[in-house]
Amino acid sequence: MSIDLATARTIVAGAFSAAEEASYKPLTVVVLDAGGHVVAVERQDGSSNKRFEIAHGKAYGALSLGVGSRALMNRAEQQPYFIAAATNAVGALVPVPGGVLVKDDGGTLLGAVGISGDTSDSDEAAALAGVEAAGLVAQPD
Repeated sequence: MSIDLATARTIVAGAFSAAEEASYKPLTVVVLDAGGHVVAVERQDGSSNKRFEIAHGKAYGALSLGVGSRALMNRAEQQPYFIAAATNAVGALVPVPGGVLVKDDGGTLLGAVGISGDTSDSDEAAALAGVEAAGLVAQPD
């Protein structure tokens, strides 16, 4: 099972709603299915250049290594050579908060969400809100 388009749109809407409520800077949201394929991308007006690549790297890195991008940041601080090597092997990998794994209630991996545009902590909070809005479980670390 994986994230479908309707679910991805719900995640995006939930993330944008939380961001607007918290007065975050404009965000870009990328939703990937369990295979790492883009299901949905939306960019708020004013979201800066290259936010797609950063948001995608947060989500794709989380999927590639099986942990949220906050855990990747912690690992980068402890093992910078590993993260550098993994980035070279995997490709897009952005090891800062804002990329979360998406699971169902049973723990089955469905995909990932990556967000960029505000601080990394705010990006992660918006991702968590989007996943929650879809009735799914987010794994940020």
